[in-house]
Amino acid sequence: MKRRTLIKGGLSGLAALCASRTFAQAQLLDFLPTTDKKTFLPNWDSLEQYQVPDWFRDAKFGIWAHWGPQCQPERGDWYARGMYEEGSEQYKYHCDKYGHPSEFGFKDVINEWNAERWDPEYLVGLYKKAGAKYFMALANHHDNLDLYDSEHQKWNSTNVGPKKDLMAGWAKAAKRQGLPLGVSVHAAHAWRWYENAQLSDKKGALTGVPYDGKLTAADGIGKWWQGYDPQKLYAQNHPLSQNSKDDGSIHGQWNWGNGVYPPSKEYCDNFYDRTIDLIDKYNPELVYFDDTALPLWPVDDAGLRIAAHLYNKSVKKHGKANTVIFGKILDEQQRKCMVWDIERGQSNAIEPLPWQTDTCLGQWHYDRRIYDNNDYKSAKTIIHTLVDVISKNGNLMLNVPLRGDGSIDDKELDIVEEIGRWIAINGEGVYGTRPWKVFGEGPAMESAAPLSAQGFNEGKGKPFGSSDIRFVKKGAILYATLLGWPENQKAVIKTLKAGAYGKVAKVSMLGHSNKLDFSQTTDGLNVSLPERPSENIAFVLKLEGSFV
Repeated sequence: MKRRTLIKGGLSGLAALCASRTFAQAQLLDFLPTTDKKTFLPNWDSLEQYQVPDWFRDAKFGIWAHWGPQCQPERGDWYARGMYEEGSEQYKYHCDKYGHPSEFGFKDVINEWNAERWDPEYLVGLYKKAGAKYFMALANHHDNLDLYDSEHQKWNSTNVGPKKDLMAGWAKAAKRQGLPLGVSVHAAHAWRWYENAQLSDKKGALTGVPYDGKLTAADGIGKWWQGYDPQKLYAQNHPLSQNSKDDGSIHGQWNWGNGVYPPSKEYCDNFYDRTIDLIDKYNPELVYFDDTALPLWPVDDAGLRIAAHLYNKSVKKHGKANTVIFGKILDEQQRKCMVWDIERGQSNAIEPLPWQTDTCLGQWHYDRRIYDNNDYKSAKTIIHTLVDVISKNGNLMLNVPLRGDGSIDDKELDIVEEIGRWIAINGEGVYGTRPWKVFGEGPAMESAAPLSAQGFNEGKGKPFGSSDIRFVKKGAILYATLLGWPENQKAVIKTLKAGAYGKVAKVSMLGHSNKLDFSQTTDGLNVSLPERPSENIAFVLKLEGSFV
């Protein structure tokens, strides 16, 4: 059953919406029907017209700079929330490094963030060399700081912290490298996410002393933040949600249900204005929302209006919606309206519509402990994920965490460069491909873990080995990628046994100049492999012939 849409009745429904909200005339014109182009209205039925552009389906691999002020402490993801969770590791770290959160809150962490070694030209060039075909930059996180010259959020990176328009730097570098620009927007959740900042310690010398989450502009007189209202950052001038003091309860309230205190109209409208400003100022081709469906849905239609605006803006420029929006935990209709994003996980089947998984070398925000303990994902793990995902009609977006100062560490650099070396040899079997009738074979398929919430099934199945093979197709060519090297230098592809899916006429391996000897029997396609390549990650066989 389709969700009930917020707008029905065409222009009459739109008129009703306009009567209840303030629309700029130019934005309203974007929604009005014309005879020469497809028009998107801010409702699910209208957004269902959307079709994923071929450039995105061809790209397969993107890199994400999930980088902001929470990287400054170098203590992992969700720091601006964890530092207010009494007794947590991040709370203890914060008290030792900065002081108690009643005196030194996250606003003060922002003030220490200078991004002094950030070099977007170098970084985006590195990502392109590693094989990325699109680039994503963090525009804001749940910490609610806009990392661009924001007209509707005074707490932004041009006024505080680095005092730089970070998005402008990323956008310029992406354009120079010829990569489509993406922006990731997470700030819709600051309302609920920052509620811990309203609390206080339950024990110890500062029991009952409030953290800084309820401070107002009047409290800033004589402070570095004089003239700035902390409530525009923390958004905590409201009662706590149900069970807010249970740190884990936020996950069950991510869809604005289960007792979350409803966000105000002012809050929702401000989020809408900030995001429209971001889109119109930097012209991204991709917009990632860290939300169930769209931001603030179903308590507000801001996300629907943003989606319609972005698509109509693209239609005006390209004649079609040539942009991409990502959303999580989508129902059947919503998957037609945007690209389904799976966080840290992947589907276990060929999906009928294009999708994306996003994952990270370490944590989403930089964590120095991962560097110290050599806990980054390997290039092999990333490539295996990429090969598996594209076989099922997906793309992979990889976050490479940057240090607080904006630099990439040496261990991450080695991994990124190793990925690039593999793709330089094997990219033919990645870019521009489409899923085949069968996505693969091998024991890893039998132990695949189911998705949990928005994803989170990566690493829970059996590791890939030499018997695991993934398929993609490009025109008449079938590519079979071996996720390990057979011990006897003989590959057996059971799926391609004689009489099953067609006849193989020629076999070669990318990166190897000579054709390979093979036989197609009732047991499978048997291939004699050449000497083992030095890049011991995955091995792409190029199969020519006639395939059904």
